[in-house]
Amino acid sequence: MKKHIYLIGFMGTGKSTISRALHKSLSWDEVDMDAVIEQDAGMKITDIFAQFGESHFRDLETACLAALAKKDASIVSCGGGVVLRKENVDLMKTSGTIVLLTATPETVFERVKHSANRPILNGNMNVEFISQLMEKRRSAYETACQVKIATDGKNPDAIAAEIMTAVDAVL
Repeated sequence: MKKHIYLIGFMGTGKSTISRALHKSLSWDEVDMDAVIEQDAGMKITDIFAQFGESHFRDLETACLAALAKKDASIVSCGGGVVLRKENVDLMKTSGTIVLLTATPETVFERVKHSANRPILNGNMNVEFISQLMEKRRSAYETACQVKIATDGKNPDAIAAEIMTAVDAVL
């Protein structure tokens, strides 16, 4: 049975960074879903949102996840909204372990405030908006995950070790 580690969570919680740390520790393939979608679509996610809208992007995200679920075990850094579709959560649960990375809205803001690649935050780059959106998605994240890890104030290698221990415990 293929067992991926799916990293989910709000943007800026450390999914890409922790994916790299897990790759270093486990030597598994590392997949950034957003990068795969950009490569397949031949355009940046911000452009996909601008030209086709969020719904189209979510369709691409589901198709990407379905293809990844069939491949050998890997560490998958998921887009922040991947859990908004039950179909995606079901795919992840049947093909791996879902790890929720969390951080406070203040930490997220500090990590993403200089990024132009966050289409959901365009024009809303502030702690209050981030907090509201995090709260809107909190239930979906927590319902989907099998492991929950806070990333505030921790280094990536320590978080990776914490994840490996927690994932072993749920398998």
